Amino acid sequence: MSENKKPILGFVHKLPRASAPGNSGKTHCPLCMRLFKAPRLLPCLHTVCTTCLEKLEPFSVVDIRGADSDTSSEGSVSQEHKPQSLQRQIGILCPVCDAQVDLPMGGVKALTIDHLALNDVMLESLRGEGQGLVCDLCSDRQVEKRCQTCRANLCQFCCQAHRRQKKTTYHTMVDLKDLKGYSRVGKPILCSSHPAEELRLFCELCDRPVCRDCIVGDHREHPYDFTSNVIHKYGNSVRELLKSTQPHMEALEEALTQITELNCTLQARVEAVAADVRAFSEGYIKAIEEHRDKLLKQLEDIRVQKENSLQLQKAQVEQLLADLHTGVEFTEHLLTSGSDLEILITKGVVVERLRKLNRVEYSTRPGINDRICFSPREKAGQCHGYEVYGTINTKEVDPAKCVLQGEDLHRAREKQTASFTLFCKDTAGESMGRGGDNIHVTVVPKDKKDSPVRTVIQDNKDGTYCVSYTPKEPGIYTVWVCVKEQHVQVGT
Repeated sequence: MSENKKPILGFVHKLPRASAPGNSGKTHCPLCMRLFKAPRLLPCLHTVCTTCLEKLEPFSVVDIRGADSDTSSEGSVSQEHKPQSLQRQIGILCPVCDAQVDLPMGGVKALTIDHLALNDVMLESLRGEGQGLVCDLCSDRQVEKRCQTCRANLCQFCCQAHRRQKKTTYHTMVDLKDLKGYSRVGKPILCSSHPAEELRLFCELCDRPVCRDCIVGDHREHPYDFTSNVIHKYGNSVRELLKSTQPHMEALEEALTQITELNCTLQARVEAVAADVRAFSEGYIKAIEEHRDKLLKQLEDIRVQKENSLQLQKAQVEQLLADLHTGVEFTEHLLTSGSDLEILITKGVVVERLRKLNRVEYSTRPGINDRICFSPREKAGQCHGYEVYGTINTKEVDPAKCVLQGEDLHRAREKQTASFTLFCKDTAGESMGRGGDNIHVTVVPKDKKDSPVRTVIQDNKDGTYCVSYTPKEPGIYTVWVCVKEQHVQVGT
């Protein structure tokens, strides 16, 4: 922002030492990191050494056809205009901001020289006691003085020679150490077309500084004036443009601040939500693990209970079998080896024992089953405030306990949907509380048993099943409902 306070063109004035430009001045190339040498100003207003720009690889080559080429509708070249050859335009990328730079026809050396950067380099060298500066005349010895009239840096020998010449005897000489407070100490800006002439005039038609020789040559009859006379006009226009540009910069800085603040807020919000996710996940995992342990404990209890029942039934069967073996073996031995009198004497005891054994009730099947299933999608309530799923079921549907209910079991209307409900229960007569059982329903006319009616079975997932069918014709129908291939009775 301090650069905006500098004069736009070459007003030479001395700054207070406290406000003299420091190391923050634009003095070093962003590529080679050295003091500028022949700095060129890019369209994006970044400055780079000429040699550094020449080392950049072109990023594209664009062919441009001359604007004055002309072809007729028949495709032939017009005789009034000479055909223009295709021209190549080389582009590079700014090494600072990656902006596209379309080089002029003259290449890098045709870009504008950054004279402000040259001035800053000169000031930087002065702050280093003139180290690195060589005489403008002999280009050999180190600079010690500066001619303010010629604006030339001179060594001690050339300075003495400068004073001996009649034309330059009265020029003002200044020691380098006395120039450190100046804002501008650069060399005169010479005309590129006439290197011996300084640019002191401004061609308003071509909108560019020119020298005296240019005015009598290529810029003859063009309106022109001294730079000192037009600086206020063009300087004010630049100031107005700068004034209209600065609010955009302020707005963008404010937008950047808001973006930065929002980014910080976003990061904080993300961290807070991440903490919530972790807390929720850890709690959910803990609840799931606790529910898992509960299910495994339940499964172990079921195993112990069923094994105990089996062991008890096994012991009872083994005892009964042993008693039967004893009775049968004793009786067979008595009948085959005992005398008539011995049989008659022991008959009463044997008969009583065998009758008692025959009256003992027993089952030829195990008193329990191995039905244990896990239903992972069945709700199992809440654990520490989290909904958990997965239940272990040992219930087995008992067709003898299942019932059918519904008025449409006894009567239905032709071509109207009839329905009834099947209630599945376990051996204890309790509702199964879940679905998934093997249900088969058949509805057939009594006189057309080979033409069954289509039925629809809806599993309500709670141990009940809704069965619907549509009679096509009037008559008597038979309804068969089977659970595990066993018929189900109709409830009262």
